[in-house]
Amino acid sequence: MPRRLARLAWLALLPWLAAPAPADTPPRPFEARYHLEVAGWPDAEIRHRLSERAGHWQSEMRASLPGASGHEWGRFRLEDDRLRALHYAAGYSLLGIRRAYALDREALAPLPDRQSALVALARRAIDGACRRDCRLRYRDHRGREETLSYRLLAREPLRLPVGRFEAVRVALSEPGEDDRRLELAFDAGHPGLLLGLEYHRDGERRSRLTLTGLSTPPPLPPRRQTP
Repeated sequence: MPRRLARLAWLALLPWLAAPAPADTPPRPFEARYHLEVAGWPDAEIRHRLSERAGHWQSEMRASLPGASGHEWGRFRLEDDRLRALHYAAGYSLLGIRRAYALDREALAPLPDRQSALVALARRAIDGACRRDCRLRYRDHRGREETLSYRLLAREPLRLPVGRFEAVRVALSEPGEDDRRLELAFDAGHPGLLLGLEYHRDGERRSRLTLTGLSTPPPLPPRRQTP
């Protein structure tokens, strides 16, 4: 049951992410709220925060619905503009059954966790780092390697109730699973921030994610040069 919760609560976000690669667009802190609709389940609210602290970045998500909850975070650092995953932790609860997972730096040295990979994928998509035959690799919450394909769909303006954005749309699929497709819309100005998401299976939309709230801190003033 806890594994079913993991697949459900994070269906819209987490099993379809990318390996790190060089990119130019730097991360920017944000706090976001999403509304998640999944066929056959109550709607859920997801909170997503990307923050910078002590020389590293942390991406964190929390979701809850009646009888179930989940959270996870991934910590990473940018080295020569390449993302390096440092640590991952997650916890899920379903009808009183709890599970916890963690991956350390050694486990994440070859491949990133899925929270860090979400930011990596967004940066690659925003910068157009791959155009054809894009293959993505990451570790799931148990540390198992996953491989997926992605392709860029469009870059276009998108108006939402919370504001106007420049959206970068990406389609992801699992090799050999042509009946399943995930479409993401990233904000070009905040790598990792999702503007929307739809998951399709067997010709039907099974889940949808919508951005409902956003808070971004003002940019820091430039540092003064000491004489």
